[in-house]
Amino acid sequence: MSNDDMMQALRDLATEKGITPETLMGALADALESAYKRLPGAYEYAWATIDPVTGEMRVTAQELNDDGEAFGPELDVTPDQSTLGRIAAQTFKQVMMQRLREVDREMKYEEYAGREGDIVTGIIQQTDARYTLLDLGRVEALLPQAEQVPYERPEPNTRLKAYIVEVRKTAKGPQIVVSRTHPGLIKRLFELEVPEIADGIVEIKACAREPGHRTKIAVWSNDQNVDPVGACVGARGARVRMVVNELRGEKIDIVPFSEDLPDFVAKALQPAKVKEVRIHEDTGTAEVIVPDYQLSLAIGKEGQNARLAARLTGWRVDIKSETQLAEEEAYQTDDWAQGEWVVDATTGEQVWVPADGSEGVSAEAWAAGDPEEGDAAPAETTDDQAEAPAAEAEAEAPGAEAEVDGANAADPALATDGEPG
Repeated sequence: MSNDDMMQALRDLATEKGITPETLMGALADALESAYKRLPGAYEYAWATIDPVTGEMRVTAQELNDDGEAFGPELDVTPDQSTLGRIAAQTFKQVMMQRLREVDREMKYEEYAGREGDIVTGIIQQTDARYTLLDLGRVEALLPQAEQVPYERPEPNTRLKAYIVEVRKTAKGPQIVVSRTHPGLIKRLFELEVPEIADGIVEIKACAREPGHRTKIAVWSNDQNVDPVGACVGARGARVRMVVNELRGEKIDIVPFSEDLPDFVAKALQPAKVKEVRIHEDTGTAEVIVPDYQLSLAIGKEGQNARLAARLTGWRVDIKSETQLAEEEAYQTDDWAQGEWVVDATTGEQVWVPADGSEGVSAEAWAAGDPEEGDAAPAETTDDQAEAPAAEAEAEAPGAEAEVDGANAADPALATDGEPG
């Protein structure tokens, strides 16, 4: 084979492999150097070169001194085909194929390195309990089970869009990990369908997603003449419908972003109608008041609407109906006795001890007081019933019951102040 024929073959092979002729000639030179060093009597220090114009291959060598440094003139030790022999020729072939595989893997990695956050389209090749393989053309992507939408059953040989979360460099080439549950997939799909987002006129400020069920996105327009929600929905919902179809029917709520936090929280709870939003910055809570008939809609199925609104806004959302709010406010305005119930060490009975330090009240005295009199009721019954336990104790003696009843009938004061005979 002439040098011209060899150069043409190199160019054809480079085109087939998708690499440059210079890269291929570098691999060829490495293979020639390895093959030469397998020959008997070969110089230890030698290197191969290929003329990029004529395709002439040459092996050059130098002597090494005791310190391992090259010295002396450069010697032309290029072997001819008859000198190479079978083993050297086999080495040449193996090294050449290995270098081509390394170059191919490096090029594939360079193609996808730094593309985390991009969206790719692949054909489903294989699915099992651990992962799904997507054919992206020159490489395969790995879709782990944890990154798949629950209950989504990918069918082989169907096209699927996925979001690149990681590109790993391995000995067998790049390993591309993709996801179908990442919120970034929503943003990328809208970029494909909405030109205003791709141009930067409309921005997706926030995204909250429960994969396979529902997604909320907050959009903002940098041009006051462009409606961000309308741009994302499209004519008769055409744009958002394309995204929903790609997500296998996942519901998408598009709400306008607002820098006014109460207004943003109210919009995030759409489609529910909100009456009022109170922001509690000390607790990071947004208290939302809705009409009674809107409470279930605001909370959503199993709390889904409230959860997504909280993720979208970054605030804890506490939803209350108007009736619940009125009851809480009425409860907080009531006057309550301040104190605590303790156990009397001598009698073992429950005693109410007021917070103001006044005399304690037994449970019986508390129960006998008028509830409407509030804190004063226990205090009034204390003096009247101070001797009640003594009367009860003596009533337990044989024959005392009739005397007590009689005394009560004749003079009620004797039941508390007098001593029964």
